[in-house]
Order: sequence, then structure tokens, then C-alpha cells
Amino acid sequence: MATDFYQVLGVKKGFSEKQIKSAFRKLARQYHPDVNPGDTAAEERFKEISQANEVLSDTKTRAAYDKYGDRWQNAEQIEEMERQQGFGGHPGRGGQSYTFDGDLSDLFGGGGGARSGGGGGRFDSLFRRGSGRQKGQDLEHTVSVTLNEAYTGAQRMIQLSTGGSTAGRLEVDIPAGVSDGQRIRLKGKGGHGVQGGASGDLFLRIGVQSHASFRRDGDDLRVVVDVPAPDAALGGEVNVPTLKGKSLALRIPAETQSGKVFRLSGQGMPKPSGKGFGDLLAEAQIVIPEPLSQEQREIFEMLRATQRRKRTTAEE
Repeated sequence: MATDFYQVLGVKKGFSEKQIKSAFRKLARQYHPDVNPGDTAAEERFKEISQANEVLSDTKTRAAYDKYGDRWQNAEQIEEMERQQGFGGHPGRGGQSYTFDGDLSDLFGGGGGARSGGGGGRFDSLFRRGSGRQKGQDLEHTVSVTLNEAYTGAQRMIQLSTGGSTAGRLEVDIPAGVSDGQRIRLKGKGGHGVQGGASGDLFLRIGVQSHASFRRDGDDLRVVVDVPAPDAALGGEVNVPTLKGKSLALRIPAETQSGKVFRLSGQGMPKPSGKGFGDLLAEAQIVIPEPLSQEQREIFEMLRATQRRKRTTAEE
């Protein structure tokens, strides 16, 4: 039995492209091989929903599927046959008009339905021309995202072009956790095939912009945190920013030196596998008040005098 792509995605024919994409994303997150390692059933299910999405999310292939069902890939050949043979009410040979309403498998030798010339010679000739089908051109597009967008995921509307001419616009999803220079393949989103050939692929080249505060190190993030000198000496608490937009309180132990790194587990970038996050590495940078008040200056003078006496005692 032929697979019903609408049923595979759990949508109806009247659904919009946005609704179809939403249904696909939900199922893809559930059955992705990275989420179900070693589960062959989940892998097959993922392939099935991916194929259904490829067909239904493209206006041209969706129209062919709605009209011809599982023979949507042969739409051009079928329509050419109809034009040549007068199907659909057009004049056939000898001026006769008739409509073909049998099983389309008859056109390809699948049964004893209507044929032309007794042996199906014209049909066979037209269908053989389908052997000249060619895959569409692969396309590449560079997409720039901020580090925040690389953290949360993003969407972009991109302009496609083939051979210097515009080939349409496409909304693409940038998954969370992408890295600078990463190449993402979108199967079947490239140039259209020739004579029923498969569409080419679209490759997204990702560029991640630098951030004013955070530096990426694989799945980890690094950030420099100002620690007031009294808190570094006596212990205290400072706020550490995160890409989630919410600061975290970090306890600073007494006698903390500048350059000491604190690891905040799970506060880094999303991992490409979709399982978990990297860490956030907060580097302490000791700061003194600016400008110093008279009282603060006197305190530091006392501290310096104490340090000098300590060194003199040690030398003696």
C-alpha cells in the first residue's frame, strides 16, 4: 500500500506550509537518530517523516503529490502522455475525444488497462525519455547568526539563486548549538531536477558572530567576571551573566587570585547531539574601587605597610 505523506506527518491537505513544517519539527525531535541511538525503528520513522516533509513542504512537489499520489515523481511524464494521447478530454488519434479514468499503473505496464497501438509503444517511448532525468543543482548559502541565536536556534528567510538568476525564497531553521564554519545540508531544497529528477540539496554555511562578553570554546563558554578586591581577599558573592539572560550567583572563596577559573556546569552551549549543554567557565578579574576615597586609600596604605613589614621579617 502506498504511503500517505499527510498521514505520516499527522496533517491534512488544507494545512499551510508553516503548519506542515511545525508538525515535521515536532516529529523530527521525537524520532531523530541522535535522540534514539541504536533504535532502527525510530531511524526508519525519521526517514519516513523526512521524505514526507520534503514532498509536502515544497509547493511544486506537493501539487504533484495531491494530483498523482505516490506517482508524483512521474508527473511530467504522465502529463506528457496525456497531451500526446488526448487523455482528459483532448482529441486522440483520429479526432476521437476520450477521458482516461483507469489505474495509472496501466500506463506503465502494471495491468491490462487502456493502451495505445496494442503494445503500449508510445507510452514506453515516452516513459523511456524519463531515463534522462537529472538531479537538480546543489546550492550553497552563507548564513550569519549571533552567538545568542546559535544558543537558542534561529530562522532565516534566504534568497536562492541558480546560474545567476533568482530561484525563490526559502525559510530555513538554524538549529541550536551550531558552530562557526559548520555546514548544514538541507536535502532536496536545492535546484529542481530535470525530467522528474530529484531536487538538489541546499547547504548552509554558518558564520557565528563574536560576542562582547562571551567567548566560545567548543561546547563551553568563557566569560571574565569582575571581583571586587575586598571580596577576593575576604570571600564574597558575584553575579555571573549567562546566555539565558539570567545571572547566576557565584560564591567567591577568601584569598581568590585574579585569573582563577570557576566552572558552572551545564551553563554553556547546547550540544550538537541535542543532549545537554557545555559548561560556563568564569574567570575572576580582581578590581579595585575607582576613584579611591580617602578612607579606602588609608586602608590600602595600611595593607601595603603590613606587606612590607612581612617581607622584611622574612628576609631577616
